Amino acid sequence: MSGPSETIGFDDFLKVDVRAGTVVRAEAYPEARKPAIKLWVDFGDELGVRKTSAQLTDHYTPESLLGRQVAAVVNFPAKQIGKFMSEMLVLGFPDARGAVVLLTPDKAIPNGGRLF
Repeated sequence: MSGPSETIGFDDFLKVDVRAGTVVRAEAYPEARKPAIKLWVDFGDELGVRKTSAQLTDHYTPESLLGRQVAAVVNFPAKQIGKFMSEMLVLGFPDARGAVVLLTPDKAIPNGGRLF
């Protein structure tokens, strides 16, 4: 992406439900077209555990993700990714080579906490 996106109103921002959760399970996803990791993230009592896959293998191993808090969009519809159903989108930024660096809170917060 280049340059800033279209200007939106605050109500548009509120439509995107970004929550914090803790990775409770992570596995390699060798069947994926590009190297990826399957993640199960606990978003607390209200949302429970949701799963996704993400191309995180440049900076992370499944073992290094366990217990890590991440930020994710939780109100997208489920999407089939190969043979795996994704139920949310973990968020990250590209490093200088374009590899994903996860967006994480810098202090521990309750699972399910909503970005505002």
